[in-house]
Amino acid sequence: MAAAAVAATLMPGSSIHGRNIRLRSSRRVVPRTLPSVHASYQLTKPSLFSAKKFIHTSTNLTVPGPLSSQLAWEAAHTLNTKLRIFSGTANPQLAQEIACYLGLKLGKIKIKRFADGELYVQLEESVRGCDVFLVQPTCPPVNENLMELLVMIDACRRASARTITAVIPYFGYARADRKTQGRESIAAKLVANLITEAGTNRVLACDLHSSQAMGYFDIFVDHVYGQPVILDYLASKMLSPNDIVVVSPDVGGVARARSFAKKLSDAPLAIVDKRRQGHNVSEVMNLIGDVKGKVAVLVDDIIDTAGTIASAAALLQEEGAKAVYACCTHAVFSPPAIERLSGGLFQEVIITNTVPVSEKNFFPQLTVLSVANLLAETIWRVHGDGSVSSIFL
Repeated sequence: MAAAAVAATLMPGSSIHGRNIRLRSSRRVVPRTLPSVHASYQLTKPSLFSAKKFIHTSTNLTVPGPLSSQLAWEAAHTLNTKLRIFSGTANPQLAQEIACYLGLKLGKIKIKRFADGELYVQLEESVRGCDVFLVQPTCPPVNENLMELLVMIDACRRASARTITAVIPYFGYARADRKTQGRESIAAKLVANLITEAGTNRVLACDLHSSQAMGYFDIFVDHVYGQPVILDYLASKMLSPNDIVVVSPDVGGVARARSFAKKLSDAPLAIVDKRRQGHNVSEVMNLIGDVKGKVAVLVDDIIDTAGTIASAAALLQEEGAKAVYACCTHAVFSPPAIERLSGGLFQEVIITNTVPVSEKNFFPQLTVLSVANLLAETIWRVHGDGSVSSIFL
């Protein structure tokens, strides 16, 4: 290969431009790096909320602290760090936060792109006999990030890692999970096969578009839910549960919205019925439920072009909602999402950092919550053969 390669080397302590924040620990202080914060942008650590919770949420749903016990830090070092975490280039900031919560450093890895676009991956430390976790969401550019994940998996397999877990906070192609017309592909199944055949032993995914997508994998899948992070944040808003109605922006998201409403003191549920006219184009038809004089909380898993959720918000305002909040785990933000979300329809747009948000996409109503502690807790439990589902019960 030509030496004219663009190198992207991720090493422990490497940082994206920004400010340093120090995380308190009873044993030591661990520095971590967060991106520069725009005046209109909030990066919030939900585990640190101390406000009185007017909205009741189950104790079991409270986001675990960083990490939930000192045992993680002690055991990780007692075991001579047989737990290794490596980051791809898709979301290194999230990977750094996960490592900090676990009291670890990111593993040394070299990722280069040659002049012709091909990838080169080299682990710069031994992983023989280690439990390796690769943090790489397959967010846009989806195909490039997916290929990078596959090459990282292959490198770990050839380096004799004991187990390889692909930590995929956002799973690209998850919406291509079934055939809606003849002669279509089911890309979600294809991607699952690629990840499996590359050598992964386990997948850790966050808020899959449909839970049945777990069945596309022939290996273990741990499904992490972003609900506790958003619920803790809403609790800090001190909204009265009598004023809230949870809204699903489409019929397909009813189960997700119902689960969310149950955690909010069993809040009432409303559904927006729409008719989709084409890819990335939707039309809101009518509202099932009552939102007049209420605070409407729209719940969805993905905001892509924001057509669905913006149309739903407009309908809710027409139906008399006094405020509309949007709660979503994955912020893909394809154009013209920012224009739709910042146009005055929403009191607040609450997302998580499963997909990195660039500064150009910040707007005053945007709040970004970190899922690093949830993912870190899950990683630790997988590494220690603990229960993952008990985090969300």
